[in-house]
Amino acid sequence: MKIWLVRITFLALFIAGVVWFDHVRSSRPSRAELATRDNILLLGNGTEVETLDAHLATGVPEHLVLSALFEGLAAPLPENPDGDGPGAAASWEHSADYSQWTFHLQPNGRWSDGKPLMARDFIYSFRRILSPKIASEYASMLYPLKHAQEFNEAKITDFAEVGAKAVDDLTLKLTLVGPTPYLPGMTKHYAWFPVPQHVIERFGEMTERDTKWTRTGNLVSNGPFRLKEWHFFHSITLERNPYYWDAKSVRLNGIVFFPIQSDNTEERAFRDGQLHATMSLPLPALPRYRNERPDVYHEDPNLGVYFYRVNVTSKQADGKPHPVSDKRVRRALALAIDRESIIRNIMRAGQKPALGFTPYPDSIGYKDAPGPMRFDPVEARRILAEAGYPDGKDFSAFEILINTNEAHRTIAEAIQEMWKKHLNIPVSIRNQDWGVYLDSQRRLDYTVSRAAWNGDYLDPSTFLNMFRTGDGNNETGWSNARYDELIKLATLEGDPEKRMAHFREAETILLDELPILPIYWYVRSTLRRPEVKGWKPSVIEMRCYKAISLEPATR
Repeated sequence: MKIWLVRITFLALFIAGVVWFDHVRSSRPSRAELATRDNILLLGNGTEVETLDAHLATGVPEHLVLSALFEGLAAPLPENPDGDGPGAAASWEHSADYSQWTFHLQPNGRWSDGKPLMARDFIYSFRRILSPKIASEYASMLYPLKHAQEFNEAKITDFAEVGAKAVDDLTLKLTLVGPTPYLPGMTKHYAWFPVPQHVIERFGEMTERDTKWTRTGNLVSNGPFRLKEWHFFHSITLERNPYYWDAKSVRLNGIVFFPIQSDNTEERAFRDGQLHATMSLPLPALPRYRNERPDVYHEDPNLGVYFYRVNVTSKQADGKPHPVSDKRVRRALALAIDRESIIRNIMRAGQKPALGFTPYPDSIGYKDAPGPMRFDPVEARRILAEAGYPDGKDFSAFEILINTNEAHRTIAEAIQEMWKKHLNIPVSIRNQDWGVYLDSQRRLDYTVSRAAWNGDYLDPSTFLNMFRTGDGNNETGWSNARYDELIKLATLEGDPEKRMAHFREAETILLDELPILPIYWYVRSTLRRPEVKGWKPSVIEMRCYKAISLEPATR
């Protein structure tokens, strides 16, 4: 009898203890709540950044961190991040035809170690990114500067011929190859950011890649935040930069970026109170958050395109050109993709089928853009047969290269099935981590590769310039002399209508030869806690970090 009572008493005490523990655990502040008290913003950032060197970076994860550390001549406006506000330059003016610009730097501009930021720092930075030896993929972003392309291609060796001059310590004069009314918006991109000569050359030569100048304790920047800690594959922690010219407007004490590759892991971290905001959202979770948690769910327009690159130089095992080197085959692949089905059944967040490469043409003044992309499996089979592969006969197997991400795999599996069903061609999927995947694209070590491009500024050139011959972001092996000529004509043209006509003709060529297969135009779906204030949407992924604040949620 006593034994039975003791067991009952013990069981009751155990259950009471579990209930008490769960109550304590549920009432304990989450990491995000504690960070809110400390005014530290916790962000999911997709993946580990490849570099914090602005002249070597190429991806959105890098852009989001670099934009907090550094600042260009212009900066995102607090009320509209896509607008062009004062940055490292306090003001600027231009010639009547927008081909000459003068920027006046902030009188109290400083690096994060307290040293003055001067016009000559921008000259050094422009020379560095344009130097052929550093082989920056984004060097072409500076091609609007007179003779910048010639210097980058080693056709001239004297940087004094490039259209960038330091008039005095605080005045920078830029001479361009043609009218560029959108130049301030371009300077918000990290390719235009200043980098610290006095730090870079302490750790190596100006054009030496991957030195230790970007490491914790070494990196010096000019933005609202500075690097505090970088633990690889764990987190990047930034703190307020006390030397920033507008430090009084910075509301956060710091930011922590977490490299979370898995959408599911990131969503779970958010749900468990480990993050203030995510970079993405698992596709199956979209309807639930949209319907049940509108207080944290955000669906914003995005000037971006999801597409597949095609390596037009691909070879078969016997060394002969792969079938994808034939533009008819690429046309068949494009016609066999049911974009509406991908959006309706997989994405489910308001994306639009990519009728062309350049997205949302109305938002950037790109009227009547070419749009021949469609789903037509009958025509796809006819063209494939015309190319010599009826019903997929004798078609060499190939892989779709993707970087690690559940959504990319789901889309690749859907397209793999479409190409099997409609064209009867053998396709597999190859998965690589972010850095390896980027390197494979650079080396053209792929046949078809998943890709995406977010506009760097509000103009069609941010999408179409990249497919010029030899551009660092082309990565398809494709080249077309007429296309190159049209992009150059658009660069030199002052009449807006004629300029857009050149772009339309260039994109018509691109969509005829199809070194890329457009799939959909983006909408950005993310989660963000209600205590995050001052975060404004941007179609080009710009964030005005200094305007963001954290306010504890009221219970």
